[in-house]
Amino acid sequence: MFDFLRPDALAAFEEEGVQKALSRYIAVSRNELPAKFMAAKAAEVEVDLGDETDFLWREHDDAVAALAFENPGERVPMTSLLDLKIELARRMITKCHFCERACGVDRTNGETGFCGCGLESRLSSEFLHMGEEACLVPSHTFFFTGCPFYCIYCQNWTISRRREEGTPITGAQMAGIAKRRRVVEKSRNVNLVGGDPTPNTHTVLEMLRALDVNVPIVWNSNMYMSEETMRLLDGCIDVYLTDFKYGNNDCANRLSKIENYWEVVTRNHLLACKNAELLIRHLVLPNHVECCSAPVIKWIGEKFGDSVRVNIMAQYRPEFEAFTMPDMGRGVNSEEMEKVFALARELGLNLD
Repeated sequence: MFDFLRPDALAAFEEEGVQKALSRYIAVSRNELPAKFMAAKAAEVEVDLGDETDFLWREHDDAVAALAFENPGERVPMTSLLDLKIELARRMITKCHFCERACGVDRTNGETGFCGCGLESRLSSEFLHMGEEACLVPSHTFFFTGCPFYCIYCQNWTISRRREEGTPITGAQMAGIAKRRRVVEKSRNVNLVGGDPTPNTHTVLEMLRALDVNVPIVWNSNMYMSEETMRLLDGCIDVYLTDFKYGNNDCANRLSKIENYWEVVTRNHLLACKNAELLIRHLVLPNHVECCSAPVIKWIGEKFGDSVRVNIMAQYRPEFEAFTMPDMGRGVNSEEMEKVFALARELGLNLD
């Protein structure tokens, strides 16, 4: 089926480390198990979507806890858990707190927060990505515009800072595209990225409601979602493809203009691991091995051991406003990379 893949992608599903960390994802990609969102579509909730928000959240959490992922059934309920998630997302966007910035703007009437996103989601591009980790390709990527971070070295800064206008997209339109990519072009997954998918949570949920083909959903994110957003994603996401950048709050604030990074991102990794499978990316930054790479790698080792997949990346290059920071104006060197890999190997991490 995947005869056009790079050689490592053909063999990736058979690799022991991939099977250990991503076994359910492999089964869904092979159509041997249902994607998690299909359970949320099939689960009936007996609520009036006009009820009070606190009541809807209680009903939501009870329904998520009762989800049957292995055999969700095919009956279309009058009101599904996914319908309830969409209603809660619509309420959140009127005082937006999809991410932990919690700007509180009403995106339904044209206001935008730090991410620059309004009510309407916009795509920079979508395509079958052959450059992701081997177990993901061909990965059907949706690149949203807008991001809660302002990374001074961002390689996709025209997307993240919305310098590109992008193309308006609805959830139903995304579902139609995803179905074609899966059925006709044999994608292994739907990969939601950007920018960052977080400001577009409402559109992603609407896509899942309209999507009628079995395909694993990959949430490719900086993991700065609010706790409420993590609850909405619970029961919908198969793999969190995370970007774990910093080992402390000072570096996060200086380089990405973000507060409380460590507390939020570690919390969300723990929640993600309870609800889905994890593939963690760590981009090694120049001059940041001791302050960032070492704490990140040690934390992963302490919390997850070899149960999650880890990709230590050397792709940093100075882009965007990187030259405004003296420590960020060069690429990472081989000595820095070897220090990080040596620590990861010492801790027995499951390396990509």
